[in-house]
Amino acid sequence: MLDQSRKMTQRPLSPHLQIYRPMLSTTMSILHRITGLGLVLGVAGLVWWLSAAATSDAYFALVQGFFYGWFGRLMLFGMTWALIHHMLGGFRHFLWDTGHGFDLNKVEWLVRANIIGSVVLTLALWAIAYGVRG
Repeated sequence: MLDQSRKMTQRPLSPHLQIYRPMLSTTMSILHRITGLGLVLGVAGLVWWLSAAATSDAYFALVQGFFYGWFGRLMLFGMTWALIHHMLGGFRHFLWDTGHGFDLNKVEWLVRANIIGSVVLTLALWAIAYGVRG
């Protein structure tokens, strides 16, 4: 009994960062949660914009001016990327919920497709938006 308790104290109680090296899929899991939080903050910005539109013309012009500035556009670009990235991650998780794509090569391929797809789709959406806007 004493030998067994000594062995138990020498082992870690839970996996630690020193033992496991981070993989791309685990990093994507954390990033999926961060983009979800970013989307909540973006909805707060949308509520701010809508409430400004309902308040007065002057206040709406102030908020609209913020979103047309460089920082506001950077926020909107980040929100667009977060929305597309989170959506593609949701499709990936839905695929896993159906029992498909668990092979390690497929997991890595889906993670890379999520990253590349979110960047490409975000850039394409903004290029289309600027092309239509003129």
